[in-house]
Amino acid sequence: MKDKMLGCLFGQAIGDALGFGTEAMSKTEVRTNYPNGLTKYSDIIQDERRKGWPIGYWTDDTEMVLLILDSILEDKRISILTLSRKFLDWYDVMGYKCCGSLTKKVLNFAPPIYAKDPIVVSKKVWELKGRDNAPNGGLMRTSIIGLWPYEVETNAMNVCQMTHFDPRCVASCVVASKIIFDIVRNNHELTKDEIISIGTQFSPDIEEWIELAYNNHDICALELDDRDTMAYTYRSLSAALWCYWHAQSFEHGLLTVVNEGGDADTNAAIACAILGAKFGYKAIPDYYIDNLHNRALYSHKAEAFVDQVLNTI
Repeated sequence: MKDKMLGCLFGQAIGDALGFGTEAMSKTEVRTNYPNGLTKYSDIIQDERRKGWPIGYWTDDTEMVLLILDSILEDKRISILTLSRKFLDWYDVMGYKCCGSLTKKVLNFAPPIYAKDPIVVSKKVWELKGRDNAPNGGLMRTSIIGLWPYEVETNAMNVCQMTHFDPRCVASCVVASKIIFDIVRNNHELTKDEIISIGTQFSPDIEEWIELAYNNHDICALELDDRDTMAYTYRSLSAALWCYWHAQSFEHGLLTVVNEGGDADTNAAIACAILGAKFGYKAIPDYYIDNLHNRALYSHKAEAFVDQVLNTI
């Protein structure tokens, strides 16, 4: 169980860190910039957007996972009020530089109210945006919810709705969390029908995206680099589900998703969190662990979290 949990946490950070190198690129741009494919952190191009970025460093996807991790270590549970404070504090210090547009709008909307009732604020922003906004910013931080072995569906829903209220976002987060939970806790890989059953409780249109990932052995069918919808929550979920069913190893899934471009850091973060849980920490090539930026800090936090979880069950 510990191997699977560490695999999940490190998979999240690794996918995020390597995926940053192709984030927002089309597949054609990926091939132009990385003729042999992006395989190492040190190969990430230093364009204007990435200039000065530390080698092997993750993005806001994993920063928010660490906020949830710290919250659980602090409260020994998932507390929405503790998380709302941590989200606001993080945003004030550095999050405003890198977080997604919807997260930024929610955290900026009414901070004093958000601190006391974040889901109410998130819902209001969603309503003002026409109730039709479902980016992947909730999904990107989901992996750790599946490792905390209590009220997984409720926690995934609540933590998602703190910034992403749309039912499609919630469905994505619950599905990803439940996949990780069942792999780690029950040594069981959810079937396609089980995943459809879980997801359609929240949003019926998730089924077509689950089928898309399941039925296509070529990841190109997912069109992850579609310019207009690359950050759509179901598109990112489909990347993770494709890896869950079709990746032959952790590294195979990582490199396949990263080199498709699109919202590659988020796609690879959630995909590799699932792959890390599935194949385990020991199956991750040493290079990707050893060369993470701030690897010692991340290891310390991950070990502390895993030990706390194992001591409570």
